[in-house]
Amino acid sequence: MRFQGRNIGIAVYLIILFLPIYWLVNMSFKTNFEITSRLSFWPHQFTLGNYAHIFFSPVWRGGFIHSLTYTCLNTVISVTLALPAAYAFSRYRFIGDKHLFFWLLSNLMAPPAVFAMPFFNLYYSVGLFDTVWAVALAHCLFNVPLAVWILEGFISGIPREIDETAALDGYSFPRFFVKIFLPLIANGIGVAAFFCFMFSWVEQLLASTLTTINAKPIVSVMTQIYSAAGEDWGLLAAAGVLTMIPGAIVIWFVRNHIAKGFALGRV
Repeated sequence: MRFQGRNIGIAVYLIILFLPIYWLVNMSFKTNFEITSRLSFWPHQFTLGNYAHIFFSPVWRGGFIHSLTYTCLNTVISVTLALPAAYAFSRYRFIGDKHLFFWLLSNLMAPPAVFAMPFFNLYYSVGLFDTVWAVALAHCLFNVPLAVWILEGFISGIPREIDETAALDGYSFPRFFVKIFLPLIANGIGVAAFFCFMFSWVEQLLASTLTTINAKPIVSVMTQIYSAAGEDWGLLAAAGVLTMIPGAIVIWFVRNHIAKGFALGRV
């Protein structure tokens, strides 16, 4: 009886957890009239028109491409910059290292709204405004410290003797770092890349402030379409379903790294 009660509790919890996702998918296959006229747990007037509108609209398609572009750029840049920094914080001791490490983490304590206007003025002056690079570089302010913090925990778990043994065997530092060290912290890289990707993918304020037309992200398109169309809930639901797919794909590929990272690293 106790075992059955536990299973029932888990089932109820999972139903509550996945109900909003199911409802979003359910709405995406309905017409706007059916959504606003009655409550239904499945589409009575099944339609793919909402998805067709997104796939064939240059505005929606461009929004997805822009978001994926600056998110991937930011993830690569953040992890690439964080790797040597995390190695330095873990392996070396220098004046002010603790204070510098704390200062990096302090960037995560301020909301993105604090940096919106400074970034806007800077990028407008140097000609980066309304480009995917503007958003990718702006998100580095938050993702690089996060990646350094995560990777430093993984690197600290690797014995220093491995570095010394590789040096005695004649490995140059770049060769040692790429051939030996990176595979040892692959789980940490996967975890850091996951968090960087998800932050950049869902962040809206900086992405909307630093772009207008040429690099407009999908979150801005959804907000503007909502304001212009009023209550086009089916279209917004279809866009919401599509925005979950990249995150789900990333989780699928790094799921093993994430599981090990939560068990071994600083997450």
